[in-house]
Amino acid sequence: MNNMTNSPLTTSLLIAGTVFLTIAVVGQARLGFAEINPGCFGRFLALIIGLFSLTCAVLIVLFPAEFVDLIRNYLVQEIQQNLGFII
Repeated sequence: MNNMTNSPLTTSLLIAGTVFLTIAVVGQARLGFAEINPGCFGRFLALIIGLFSLTCAVLIVLFPAEFVDLIRNYLVQEIQQNLGFII
């Protein structure tokens, strides 16, 4: 579990989600020479992207690749065994 929380993908998704949610909440902001003015649709899109990024990061931590592979292999094996019943 500790290896998954330190993966670069999880960290990138967490940072991206936080940035997009900040843009969605703050809206119009001036940061020195940069000005962020996303408008209504831009704020909504930033909210959707931010929530999606944070959800993906949480799912990566909760369900590591080994767990997903285990479920996938089990389902493939069950489908192969019961292929006669499916057809």
